[in-house]
Amino acid sequence: MPYLLNLVYLLVVLTAMPWLVWQAVRKGKYREGFAAKLLGCVPRRDSSKTCIWLHAVSVGEVNLLCTLIQELRLARPDWECVVSTTTMTGMALATKKYPDLTVFYCPLDFSWAVRRAMRRVRPRVLGLAELELWPNLVRAARESDAAVAVINGRLGRHSFDGYRRIRPFVARMLKQIDLVAVQDKTYAERFLTLGAGCAAVHVTGSMKYDGAQTDRGNPTTCRLRRLAGFDDEDIVFLAGSTQDPEEAAALDAYRELCGAWPRLRLVLVPRHPDRFEAVAKLLDTSGVAWQRRSQLDPKKGPGLICAKHPPGRSGKLNLVPFSARARVLLIDAVGELGAWWGTAEIAFVGGSLGRRGGQNMIEPAAYGAAVSFGPNTRNFRDIVAAMLERQAAVVVADPAELTQFVRRCLEEPQYARTLGARAKAMVADALGATERTVRLLGEIAEGRTAQAAADRPAA
Repeated sequence: MPYLLNLVYLLVVLTAMPWLVWQAVRKGKYREGFAAKLLGCVPRRDSSKTCIWLHAVSVGEVNLLCTLIQELRLARPDWECVVSTTTMTGMALATKKYPDLTVFYCPLDFSWAVRRAMRRVRPRVLGLAELELWPNLVRAARESDAAVAVINGRLGRHSFDGYRRIRPFVARMLKQIDLVAVQDKTYAERFLTLGAGCAAVHVTGSMKYDGAQTDRGNPTTCRLRRLAGFDDEDIVFLAGSTQDPEEAAALDAYRELCGAWPRLRLVLVPRHPDRFEAVAKLLDTSGVAWQRRSQLDPKKGPGLICAKHPPGRSGKLNLVPFSARARVLLIDAVGELGAWWGTAEIAFVGGSLGRRGGQNMIEPAAYGAAVSFGPNTRNFRDIVAAMLERQAAVVVADPAELTQFVRRCLEEPQYARTLGARAKAMVADALGATERTVRLLGEIAEGRTAQAAADRPAA
């Protein structure tokens, strides 16, 4: 079976090669980590400590691991954590977020690569964030006497339907997994239907709630407020994790409303770094005075805005006083969105007006912002259902409804405060998943140690 999978993977890579090369040339993707990805040449671990290898695909999963790692350090100080990721942005964030941990690119699911990686890392537990089921990786872990866990597991309807078509194959893989810690009962039922063992499946809740900061006065958010020059009287409307054309929708809402509410501020946080320049061009042509996050100078207090010279003069960029004109801020940095949400009174969570399926709306909810998002939130159905049931968020069907939502929040401040208070209370009620997950990880690690000792030949 591993050799058949290797052949399938090779055919997929060869078929996708033109697209991969184009992405590497045009966007700089897939240029790093070839030795780790293709050969399993990940950093060699020399320590004899119990090791947990945590795999996070990209930025969202890397952020998710933060509370888990913190809890592991408290509950299991004798353990060593290593973190792998798949994407370039995930790698950049993981390296920045966990400077004291070993961070590396996860090998592709070729049998030779994952086996070498297992020999070099020697984990006691392999923890896969949310839903990263790679057959050769799981098999290599079991061959190395490592327990395998799915943490913060979720299985959307689309993925479930796809896996169900190949259920015999999926069931064999799921039987090798020691722990499936899922976010809710619906996901638990889906894993069980696909063949996961009853003893392995546990409903722990979503760790994303535990990872959300609830204090607007936290040091990072306060520093960013000062950096951006936000005053107490300012009303910050933040559109985060956006994709095309959501930045334009947020900008249109701001332009329509800023005349009547001059204290309104707009913060745009595109989901992917490769959209930073496209959004910058959109702002350049909008006529609004705007600022790049990367141009804020922490040594000089409120920054300077980037604006073009008046018509007829050089097209070079000119610096003008930030506090005089800039009311729009483009966050062209990775990994800061969580703290920026703490500056917002009004929030729009992107990836929801297009086809992406939504982004994490827990962070703005935890701060008590008035939260809105589009109708396409399939990736967060359970969270959305909980928020709507408690009247803690609003669905906006299109850009016009987004403008109407922002207008109502401005016209009726008590409405916005009530919406935010409900959202914050909902998050508070959902805490505790990380602690439950760490306890279960400890149990399977101890179980694997006992099993390995029992299997060892007698002297």
